[in-house]
Amino acid sequence: MSDEEEGYQGGQGNSSYTYMEQAGSLKKGAYAMLKGHPCKITDISTSKAGKHGHAKASIVGKDIFTNKTYEDSAPTSHNVDVPFVTKKEYSLMDVQADGFLVLLNEDGSTKEDLKLPDTEDDYELCQNCHQMFADGKDLLLSVMSAMGQEKVVGVREAQN
Repeated sequence: MSDEEEGYQGGQGNSSYTYMEQAGSLKKGAYAMLKGHPCKITDISTSKAGKHGHAKASIVGKDIFTNKTYEDSAPTSHNVDVPFVTKKEYSLMDVQADGFLVLLNEDGSTKEDLKLPDTEDDYELCQNCHQMFADGKDLLLSVMSAMGQEKVVGVREAQN
């Protein structure tokens, strides 16, 4: 899948999806837009200012949806886009034959527009979800949202 097909766009037109933060204040484990992708920072290092330049931050991160690694750099005094990332739990009501999930919101309404992820990295998560659901367990699914996209990132048994 190309970047265009995944629905990512640069930070300029997505002001409601991102906010600005100084590159020098970013930390490992935080989020940042790297090459137009919402990423969790796995490594960040800064270089000293040169004779005529700024100190630079070299940032490495993994895309939170595809798990691909991206690298970028920016002067530490400049702003970079940081995506608003939210995590929400839903009760699993059903798994459709086509992979779509029927989830229950806190307000009692249903959400039916999300599929279990089908990437190789998420194989174990999907297997756990299918097995526990087949065993008749009440499940809570963690869903991460950013840049107008959502992905199931965790599953656990509900505590009654």
